[in-house]
Amino acid sequence: MTGASDRIVRAARGWIGTPYRHQASTRGAGCDCLGLVRGVWREVFGREPEAAPAYSMDWSEPQGEERLWAAARRHLRVCGDAAPAPGDVLLFRMRDGAVAKHLGLLAKVGSAPSFIHAYSGHGVVESPLSDPWKRRIVARFQFPSEDT
Repeated sequence: MTGASDRIVRAARGWIGTPYRHQASTRGAGCDCLGLVRGVWREVFGREPEAAPAYSMDWSEPQGEERLWAAARRHLRVCGDAAPAPGDVLLFRMRDGAVAKHLGLLAKVGSAPSFIHAYSGHGVVESPLSDPWKRRIVARFQFPSEDT
């Protein structure tokens, strides 16, 4: 792992056990999947680039708008064809036809890949990146470089 990816994964693992709390972003007290990414951003890079607006549990599903994807494109680098790497931000579509509304951080690659995410009913956990999870990935991003 590079220095930045190592810091990202280490920071994310520090959130494991944090309870799930919708719209929260406080390590140990509560967060949702976006709150986890926001919290890791603060720990590794400092101040967040934009304040997260209030959002409902269904995100923008009624409108069919890919708001989370658009926000990720504003502040993160699209990975494109680059090989998956620890520290990548994964964006998931939880079911066909729905908007993409779940985030995780890639922790391990290789024969036993894993990712860290805040999951309703479970809190922040490190989960195997199994085939069903892999099929739900619609985009992969990297945090900006530390010199930008």
